[in-house]
Amino acid sequence: MTEEKNEMQDKEPVTEKQPQDPATESADKAEAAEKATGKKEKKDAAKKEVAKLKEELEAQKDTYLRLLAEYDNYRRRSAKEREDTYADAYADAIKQILPMADNLERALQFADSDQVVEGVRMTYNHFQKALETMGVEEIECKTFDPNYHNAVMHIEDEAYGESEIVEVFEKGYKKKDKVIRYAMVKVAN
Repeated sequence: MTEEKNEMQDKEPVTEKQPQDPATESADKAEAAEKATGKKEKKDAAKKEVAKLKEELEAQKDTYLRLLAEYDNYRRRSAKEREDTYADAYADAIKQILPMADNLERALQFADSDQVVEGVRMTYNHFQKALETMGVEEIECKTFDPNYHNAVMHIEDEAYGESEIVEVFEKGYKKKDKVIRYAMVKVAN
């Protein structure tokens, strides 16, 4: 029996919940409301922090995209500058050679001996083939175009059409769209 008594003492007595007094009850409610308000404030603070971080992320993303676009533009611009530099150097080298072609052509016009004419003609043809191999083309001289021709003389003659090229003083040359030398021409009307 003693054992039963000991077991009974070890167990806590079951008590019924007794009604609390109204002051204690309102204090408990206030405490619960305070906890809820604290949680709400923490939630609001967390939302503000998330919004702030999203805003910072968007700003960083925008900066990254701008930097990427700027680098891409720089890369393209550099490639174009290199290409233009090559084209300019190429054109300068050809400009130095073109007067020789002009002189060969003039020699053909005024040569007397058949052997001299044939030698000059062969040299001139070889020169023209070299230009063709390098992609240099002669500018066509039919109708005046200020993008390709330099008009050094002008005549009024009803026998010719509007802006028709009457005479070519110096041939013009181009490589693709790059003009190496403008053609010097006489234009009618």
